[in-house]
Amino acid sequence: MSAVTADFERTGGFAETVQRFRSRHASWVPVFAAVVILVAMLIGAQAYFGNFVTPRVLSALLLDNAYLLILAVGMTFVILTGGIDLSVGAVMAFTGMLGASMLSQGTPVAVVIPVMLVLGALMGLFVGVLVQYFGVQPFIASLAAMFAARGLAFMVSLSSIRVEEPAILWLQSTRMQGGPGSFYLTPTGILALVVVVVGILILQFTRFGRTIYAIGGNEQSARLMGLPVVRTKLLAYVISGVCAGLAGVVFTAYTGASYPLNGIGTELDTIAAVVIGGTLLTGGSGFVLGSMIGVFVYGTIKTAISFLGVDQSWTRITIGTLLLVFVVVQRLLVARTARTSR
Repeated sequence: MSAVTADFERTGGFAETVQRFRSRHASWVPVFAAVVILVAMLIGAQAYFGNFVTPRVLSALLLDNAYLLILAVGMTFVILTGGIDLSVGAVMAFTGMLGASMLSQGTPVAVVIPVMLVLGALMGLFVGVLVQYFGVQPFIASLAAMFAARGLAFMVSLSSIRVEEPAILWLQSTRMQGGPGSFYLTPTGILALVVVVVGILILQFTRFGRTIYAIGGNEQSARLMGLPVVRTKLLAYVISGVCAGLAGVVFTAYTGASYPLNGIGTELDTIAAVVIGGTLLTGGSGFVLGSMIGVFVYGTIKTAISFLGVDQSWTRITIGTLLLVFVVVQRLLVARTARTSR
């Protein structure tokens, strides 16, 4: 009898521990779910294709999506404040076009890259000012910036501009590899990972990061606490713009050319990756690490569909389905948390 009681107490204690962990770390649950989905997809793809989980494919998973990973970091900052930025794909195209045009005219790369980053920051600041000082909804403000950036890209050139600057091409062509057939990295991949690390450090270990979470959780309460709400939200959009400018550099290096239609739909891919990675669209909950997992989920789906040899439109369908599932799960988690807090 005592053994049964002891087992029961142990079971109850374990269940209570799980409940405590879940209540304290509820914001991590969607991230864990994304990790489970990613691992399940990799295992399933390896079982089906037999040669999916290889150093070459895993390297490509990061390097082919390095630009998207950089965009996702910036988007995470914006969504955490309860905003949205639809301009990132167009800003990436505009900065890429202007950078390629400047390089073709002989402008030094040491000038071109800072110009691309500054232009991205200015586009982000434009969106932030519309939102904070003119009361424009983030959706509309960033949509206006998207059209403006796309138009500016076409003003630079209506056709593709080839990039022949060795320093830019080096970012993608140089491979750092342990040995033949092993995992490899390029400077673009390293750059994307550095952006992820910097994003994590800012959000988790700085006052600015804590303010972003506070604003997304309850903006009115953040104002009452005397937190710099306006400045923080402006900086969030500026960070997103800088990431879009940096993604323009990476994407230009990746393709070896710039085209005014580059990045169409990329903003939606970015938002989907961030949400699949566990960031709430309502703000206040999410992690850069989760956004990185979301990008890898997106990349795995795209690669698996490529292996199948079917139309890439299935990537959109699959991502859309996953996005819907994650939004529903997020709503359920928020509702459950609200009930628990009462």
